[in-house]
Amino acid sequence: MNRALGLALIVGARPQFVKAAPLVGAAQASRVWAPPARPCRIQILHTGQHYDPDMDRVFFEEMELPEPTVNLGVGSASHGAMTGRMIERLEAELARPRPDLVLTLGDTNSTLAGALSAAQLGLPTAHIEAGMRSYDRRMPEEINRVVADHVSDLLFCSTASARDRLAAEGLTRGVHVVGDVMLDAFLEFSPRARPAPWEGPFLLLTLHRPGNVDDPARLRTLLAALANSPLPLYFPVHPRTRQRFDATGPLRSEAIRLTQPLSYLTMLGALKACSGLITDSGGLQKEAFFAGKRCLVLREETEWVELVELGTVRLVGADPSRIAEGLGWVGHPHGSTGQPFGDGRAAERILRIVGDYLSSASKAGAG
Repeated sequence: MNRALGLALIVGARPQFVKAAPLVGAAQASRVWAPPARPCRIQILHTGQHYDPDMDRVFFEEMELPEPTVNLGVGSASHGAMTGRMIERLEAELARPRPDLVLTLGDTNSTLAGALSAAQLGLPTAHIEAGMRSYDRRMPEEINRVVADHVSDLLFCSTASARDRLAAEGLTRGVHVVGDVMLDAFLEFSPRARPAPWEGPFLLLTLHRPGNVDDPARLRTLLAALANSPLPLYFPVHPRTRQRFDATGPLRSEAIRLTQPLSYLTMLGALKACSGLITDSGGLQKEAFFAGKRCLVLREETEWVELVELGTVRLVGADPSRIAEGLGWVGHPHGSTGQPFGDGRAAERILRIVGDYLSSASKAGAG
């Protein structure tokens, strides 16, 4: 039998744990590999970017992910310090033993550190969710995704428009439209969703972007506008957001109800039960779409422009008048029949392409 392919999957934050699950599952399914069959072994390297148990351990347990090969323990720090520490420790891990290919996911500091570490070690690298752009370089995530795309050998796009954005930057080699691994995860785990902790009707709210929560005045403006919601707003509070409440003063609102962060299966249940989502997250915009719900985005841009074009996402920034109008819009099913994110088999396609790429590279080296 051929030697097993050794893939290193870099994770560090909640969305990456979700995206990892379909890839691990696909690697374990023999149907992924067309003849000649070649087994695949994925090792998970956890940077430690999200370390709160509510944002970390519970996701591994619920999705039955294997224990990480290593947890680098790089937690809170500035973007530069965090990324630098991750690169230092990832280079040591990736050098012993060297994997055949490194997989990175999304747009976090862990993504950037994984892509740079692999590139500097001369290891083949693949970026999943390539080609996403907000065109706002003030966002650390935008820098992370652009750099990861430009140093990776394989670029896996969730949508055709992502491929087009890469082409506009001169990136055409190794680009593949495969669908979205978050849709894979939603379809797999949605039947196991846990009931929402609250009775409806209600809206679901999340806030964590530095641009929204690190500025006390902007955070106060957002919360004041959202306090006028006609429906209760349940707000699972991200740990970094809870730290910022000390600067804004106590939250006084009948409408906004703070809760602990939700596990993945409970969040799926809440998305299915809610009347709509209000968020500044990227991934939750897609999950709300998969659940048939409209989404009000508290930003001026989104990477998922397809959802704006379909009319399921509305961008309102921190403008109280636009938020007020959006509160009347968001609490209804989106009713869209479009599906730009594939058929729920993105992980299988990714691993097939990785296998073909590495086989071709091996033959070329032998020749």
